This record gives sequence, C-alpha cells and structure tokens, in this order.
Amino acid sequence: MKKYLLLTLLFTIFYSCSNESEPKKEPPEPQTPPETEISLFNLDRMPSITLEFELQDWNKFLSNFDENPQNEKKLPATYSFSDGDISITLDSIGVKPRGNTSRRRPEGNTGEAHNAANPDWHHCHFGLDFSQFRDKQRFEGLNKLILKWFKDDPNYCREVFCYNLFALNGVWTAPRVSYCRLTVNVKGDPKPAYFGIYTMIESIDEDFIEYRKSEWSNAQGFLWKGGWAGSNNADFVSTESIGIEDVKMDASKSKYYAYDLKNRKDELDDAKTQLIQFITDINTKTGADFKTFISEKMDINLFLKTYATNVAAGMWDDYWVNANNFYFYFAGNGKAYFIPYDYDNTLGTSLLINDAGTQNPLRWGKMDGRPLITKILEFDDFKIIYINYLKILIAPENNLFDYQSAKTRIQGWQTMIQPYVSNDSGEDMTIYDAPAAWSNKSEYRLLSGSEQTNFFRAKAASINSIK
Repeated sequence: MKKYLLLTLLFTIFYSCSNESEPKKEPPEPQTPPETEISLFNLDRMPSITLEFELQDWNKFLSNFDENPQNEKKLPATYSFSDGDISITLDSIGVKPRGNTSRRRPEGNTGEAHNAANPDWHHCHFGLDFSQFRDKQRFEGLNKLILKWFKDDPNYCREVFCYNLFALNGVWTAPRVSYCRLTVNVKGDPKPAYFGIYTMIESIDEDFIEYRKSEWSNAQGFLWKGGWAGSNNADFVSTESIGIEDVKMDASKSKYYAYDLKNRKDELDDAKTQLIQFITDINTKTGADFKTFISEKMDINLFLKTYATNVAAGMWDDYWVNANNFYFYFAGNGKAYFIPYDYDNTLGTSLLINDAGTQNPLRWGKMDGRPLITKILEFDDFKIIYINYLKILIAPENNLFDYQSAKTRIQGWQTMIQPYVSNDSGEDMTIYDAPAAWSNKSEYRLLSGSEQTNFFRAKAASINSIK
C-alpha cells in the first residue's frame, strides 16, 4: 500500500513538471450585460406602465374618492415599467387621484365598488409616490411621478408640446415630460384594463430641486405652489393666505392656501417670513430701487424667457391672468425662480381672455394686481428683452414655435401614439385637430388653417405686430 502511494506521488510530481510550460486555463469571467440607461423623459419613446392593485385597495381608492374627491390618500400598488428590453418592477408604491376640475373617479359611479365582470372605466389623473410605503425607494432618481390623461385635448399634444417648447427654448425650470401607455390591473380580474396614452410628467418636489442643483446651488431653499384658495390667489400682492395645505377626508375641515409650502414644512415660519418680505418689497419698492431689487432677487432673463414662452403657448390660466398654476422657488443661491406648471389648456384652448391667439403679449393679463410681471415690463430694457424672446420663438430658423416646425413635431408624436389611442375606457378614442369643446375660440387649429384659424400663425402675427 505504501509503495502504491509513493508511486502515485512521484507520477503526480513528474506530470506537473512536464506541463509547466503550458499556460494555465482560468475559468471564464462571468459575463455582465452592459447597463442600459433609461431615457425616461424621451419623446421618441413610448414606454408602458402598469399599476396593479389588490381588490380591497382599489375599492378603497374608489370609496375615498366618494368621501372627498379632493382627497390625497395614497393606496398601495405595484408599479411596472417596460420599454424595449428594459423592465422594472417596484412594489408598494403609493397612488392617489390628481387634478382640480379634471379630477375624476376612475371606475363606475358614486357608491359603486369594482365590477370585475363589467367594469366602467374612466380616464383620470394619477399621482405616484415611490417611497410612500418603502422609505427612500426611487424610480430613476424620482420620488414622485404624474400620469395625466389628455382631458379636452383631441390633438393629444398640448401639454407635451408646451413643456417640450420650454426645454427647446432653454427654460430649464420647466418639468420634463413624455408619453407613455398606461394599464391598470385589479388582481383577480379576467384581464387588465388598458387606459391608453398618458403624459408622464416630472413632479415639482425635492427631487426636482435636486436634479437642477447645479443651476441654483446645492443648498435647498423653500418651494411654494401658487394658485387659487377660495377667495385668495397667488397674486404677489396679498399675504393673507400662506401656509401648508392640509386635505382631510372631511372636506369641511380641509385647509388650502394661495401659497402652499411644498418642502421643509417644519420651517414654515422662516419660509413665510421670506415670502412675505419678497411680496412686500415687490409692492413697495419703485423706480431704480425696484429694478435693483428684482435684478438681484431673480434671474430676469430666465424669467422673461419663461414668460415669453408661456404667452406664446397661450397659457391663460397662469399667474398674469388668473394668479394660478405656478411654483416659486427661493433657491440657495439667493435668487427666486418662477416654475411653469399645468399646460393642458393651451394652444388655442382658452376661456378667461377673449382670444389667446391675438391677445397683445404686452397686455396678456391684468395690468393691476400682477406686479411680478407688470412692474418688470415697465422698464424699457426689460420689455425689449421680453419682446426679443417672443420673436425668437416665432422665427422659422429657430424651429421653436413657427407653424411648420410645430406641425412637424405634433404630427410625429401623433403618428407614434396613434396605434395605441384606443382604450378600455372607450373615451378619447380619436385624434383630431381642435381645441376643447368649451373653448371660446373653437375655430383654432394646430395643423391647418390661415392666419385667422391656425393658432401658431395667429400668434406669430400678434407678436410681429408689437411695436
């Protein structure tokens, strides 16, 4: 036995030595597929999003809506995102209803629970909160995401066009946007419900601020949402309605403010002091003092470029007209920024002004009670900057707001989404060229028409007439 072991050992040593010149073969390295970045806000792509609910959670969503349509209660759901080879699933996100006058019940009528056998789906807006039930959960760096249906927009493009126009024009304070396909699945149903084409919009929140920190500094300031709150509005005149929105299931106990603080809510007193001082200075400073103050406190060129884009797009439910629909951010760099918001009723869909196409861009809204814009435009050099931004928008060589380039972009998007417009709600099933049915200028078109009936041509003529 010992002899056998000795021979085996000698053979092993001899064999090893005789093969020393051959390279050793290492096991192959594991192959890691290259990482693919999601181009989330990409208007050349149309990802698919599915929201999956447990039956009891979906029914709670419906009953909460019945109790208070303005409720902010978030129910858990599983979120699935797919785009080509990319597929991502997040469980336990929060989903809530969204919208003001456009807020709708997503299924059935008041008091009805989910009907799996014969559901009655309705288009509605959804707000997604990825970290609601899982702390620090994010989707592509976002805590929140807005999904909006194309209410009163048979062109399927208005909000997309406007936010894209801000981006093309270098207004980096505007939210990012793209199209998506939305499906809602209530577990146990025979099949998911396809809700059709939606806009996917960046939420204006702490992550919105973080994404732009290189522009306005790392130090986070105070973010306000401006709009209507009963008899008060965010006009930068009154300081009576400043606070933190508190929506109760008992609607009578809810609190709303013209200026609603959206971040750093435990520092409300400091935030109010800063905002009140800003509003006071706007209204009390005059002449050279006002000009020095506003130049120090705001990026005037950016603000005027933002407002030129806003007026060109025909946004009438805004600060200048309605003291509504904007955010205002006091950044860490010491400046305040106007953030445009909510652009579905634009491009010829109008109500509170006589004609969004021909309205004088220098007198777009109220000339009294809107000092943030009107006092700035009292200075000739600021007014010239504003007019130049308007004319840059309509110049054909810039491919921004002239009729031909606008038509090309819109038709391209419509071609992309057309096969996916038909949906299980039976609503908004056709793309056609018209404003909302309630618009006070029903003749406006985006893809055809003369200077009198095409919104882009009418707006260009109005801007060119400025003296």
